[in-house]
Amino acid sequence: MAIINPDETVDCVGLYCPEPIFKTRQALDELKPGEVLEVLADDPGSEEDIPRLVKRLGHELLEITKEGSEIRFLIRKKEG
Repeated sequence: MAIINPDETVDCVGLYCPEPIFKTRQALDELKPGEVLEVLADDPGSEEDIPRLVKRLGHELLEITKEGSEIRFLIRKKEG
């Protein structure tokens, strides 16, 4: 499996809904198409909320990994 280096990281550890969603949305808006966003969160709600946001916006969820209570999302911004 290839290692993906994110272009931008949003650290939402310690933040609770809806803050991780707002921060993820804001960061995605600022990325260029094709760039990868890494989101770190520990709010259990993020595990459902962030993939739902990504799908709704039409971006690509590349990876979700969990380590302890921390969840890491890798999201590629859609082209065009």
